[in-house]
This record gives sequence, structure tokens and C-alpha cells, in this order.
Amino acid sequence: MTEEDLCYLSATEMAAAISTREVSCVEVARAVIERIESLEPRINAFSAFTPDLALKSAEQAQKAVDQKRELGPLHGVPVTVKDLADVGGLPTERGSWISRGNVAKSDSPFVTRLKDAGAVILGKTTTSEFGWKGVSQSPLTGITSNPWRLGFNTGASSAGAGAGAAAGYGPLHQGSDGAGSIRMPAHFSGVVGHKPTFGRIPNVPVRNNDQTSHIGPLTRTVRDAALMLEVMSGAHPLDHYSLESKPLGSLDALTGEVSGLKVAFSPDLGHARVDGEVAQLVSNAVEGFTDTDVTIESPATPFGPAGPEIIRYFWAAHELELAVHLKTHREKMDPGLVACIESVTESTASEYVRQRGRKLDYIAAIHAFFESWDLLLTPAVSVPAFPADRLQPEHWPQHPWDWLSWAEFSYPFNLSGNPACVVPAGWTEDGLPVGIQIVGRRFDDLTVLNAALAFERLIGWERFRPPL
Repeated sequence: MTEEDLCYLSATEMAAAISTREVSCVEVARAVIERIESLEPRINAFSAFTPDLALKSAEQAQKAVDQKRELGPLHGVPVTVKDLADVGGLPTERGSWISRGNVAKSDSPFVTRLKDAGAVILGKTTTSEFGWKGVSQSPLTGITSNPWRLGFNTGASSAGAGAGAAAGYGPLHQGSDGAGSIRMPAHFSGVVGHKPTFGRIPNVPVRNNDQTSHIGPLTRTVRDAALMLEVMSGAHPLDHYSLESKPLGSLDALTGEVSGLKVAFSPDLGHARVDGEVAQLVSNAVEGFTDTDVTIESPATPFGPAGPEIIRYFWAAHELELAVHLKTHREKMDPGLVACIESVTESTASEYVRQRGRKLDYIAAIHAFFESWDLLLTPAVSVPAFPADRLQPEHWPQHPWDWLSWAEFSYPFNLSGNPACVVPAGWTEDGLPVGIQIVGRRFDDLTVLNAALAFERLIGWERFRPPL
């Protein structure tokens, strides 16, 4: 096995090889660290890379193997954490000069769970400023490049996580998703991104954005996504929205069996513009999925057209808490974020309440739709990767802050809390990945992941690596 092959091992394979002593925790850590050092800062996936700490953790993990102690499911497996969450002793800077120099005093709950499962933390991955946009750039860390095309968008605020998963920076990468920031990197980077049912993974402190932020995995295989999800999930007293039940109960439940399911396919949610090559690749993947003995139809999605006005109001409204920084940091803030904040500074409380009523009706309509369907398939994003120094692709309508125009498929299911997974559907003629989104009923992450595994078996994306 080459060092590159070792870096691209799945977490399940890596943990098994460590437990049987085919490879040591230190060998794994060194291989991944050397790969990262050989490719950084070209990709620029890390806001804080901590190889010395990772090696120290790997050495401790190997002692447990040598002493034949009981090992956790991620023992010795490298993991990264997005720089919107806390790892005690490391910076949490959120891609912003406003937070420059902040050091976390303790771990976020899911980080504690990853460590308890034996994971080795490699460091913190880059994010757009406070996670506000779907482009892999921030004023603090600059552009995070797509491994498939350097200088291009690797997708949304979990930028470094998506890039790291594609580039072979170990198998497991934590992301978060307020309007697609797990699923968009999966699309742009050619990996797996699962946004769980809202509340599956505790998010501490609870975010002031009306229950839209979800924590989840970015990986190269569906089984790894399920494993990481299972480790991070479960109730926590500091997140009053967190769910008690586990999503799977056991990885044995992940079989890829989908026969008999009623599946809806919407190429546009009744309103969204989609580039032709993206639409064709997604349609081809859906056609292939019919071989799994599922019923696929293309019903209307009556909730869809109401989405754009609702999300644009709330996306801006929930950035208002950053308005206090405009006097002191305006010149160092992302100009798009400034424009987004200022677009709603004159909004009133009565308008917020009116829009919230509309949003609740929209959410109810989504759940009513799923009373008739087990799954909904859509494109993940309307466009393939584009230069990361732009907010919109050059051939799309331009706007001072509205990047959502090319990402209309993800935010509905942040608002509704449904589980949604993005997996690769194929590659464009230019060699850029394109993803398909699989959405399920609330709480039914297992069916979504089984469908994702069925797609994995059909498409076999895990064997493809970017030409780095």
C-alpha cells in the first residue's frame, strides 16, 4: 500500500487495519500529515493545522493498541473540525478578523465524542466569514481551492472540510450546514455530505438563526458518513433541540436496500434555474437508480416557489447580529456580508413575525409533501465549480450578496429539518464533480443513507481522485 493509498483509506478500513496491527496509528498520522504538508498551502484547507498535537495523540492511541485495551470505533483515525466549532486550546476564528486570536477553552460536544471514539484531531478547517456564503473564501484565510481545479470554489462554509475529504487529508471531516454548507462542498468536491435530521448532533452554543444550523460529516464513502454521524449523535443538556435517539443504532442497518420505496424526482423544485450539463448528469443518475427496484415519479413540488423570498429575508435577517461590528471592522469584512446585513437594517419586528408565519407554512408544506413520498431526489447545486474569487458564476445574474440564486435546492431542508445527503452523480466534460441530493422524511436518516449507498454502488465515485 502506498502512502497515498493509506491517506485515502476509508475510516472503517483504517480503524480495522489499526486494530489488527496491519498499520500503526503513528504511521497513519504521519502519512496524512506528510500529504497535507505536500499540498498546502496550494489548497489552503486549514485555518489551524496541528501536526505535532496530532502525532502526540496518535502515539497515545498506539499505546492503547499495544496494551490491548478496548478500542473505540474511530481509534487512530484522523479527523478535521470546521472553524465554526471549538477544539479546546485551538483558535476559533470563524474566517473573520473580528474573531482573530480567539482561542477555545473547551471542546464542542461532538468533538469530545470524536475524541472519546479514538479519533486523532488534525486541526481546524477553513470557512467563509461566519459561514455566511457558499463560496470558499474569507477575508482572514483567503481562497480555499477545489482539489479538482485549483482556484475554483470548493463550496460553501465547510470549504476546508470538503477540500480535505477530496484531497486525501484523512477520511473524516466535520462540517456544518445552515443553507447547504455540508451538501454544497460534497457537490463541488466530489465527496459525500450528510446533513442529518435537525437535532441529531448537538450544536453548542445553540445558534441564533431559528433552528437552521446542522452538524454533519463530509467523507469519501457513505459508510464513513454513517459511522461519523453515529459517533457524534445523541442528546446533550446544552442543546435543548438535541435528539435522544441514534440515527442508525448499528452500521449493520446500512445495507443499501431501497427496493419498494416511493421516490420523487424534481429537477428544479418548480422554480430553480439549473445549468444544462448539471441537469443531464443528475437525470442520468436518477435513471440509473431505477435499476434498484424503486418507483420514481416527478410530481409537482408546490412548496418550492415560495422558498426564494423566504430564505433571502431570513438569511439577511439572521446576519443582523453582526451589524454591531460594522463601525469597527467594515473594511476588513467580506463586502458581500456587509451588503447582506445592510439589506435588512430597516426591517421591523412586525415584518419579521409576518415572514416567520410564511416560513412555518412553507415548512408544513414540505412535510405534507413527504407524507406521499419516502425520498425526494434533486440536483445538489445548479452549477459546477466556478472561480472562488466570484460570488456568482460569470454567466449567472450578478448581485451584491445573493449567492443563493445558484443554490436553491439545499436551504428548504434546513428550514424543515429533514435529513439530506449529497453524493456524486458524475463529472462534467471539464472534469468537475456534480452531486445529487437525496432528501428523506424527518428522523429517517437511515433510509437516506441507504439510498446514498445504493448510488455509491451504482456510480463508484470513491475510486476517483483529483489530479493533484
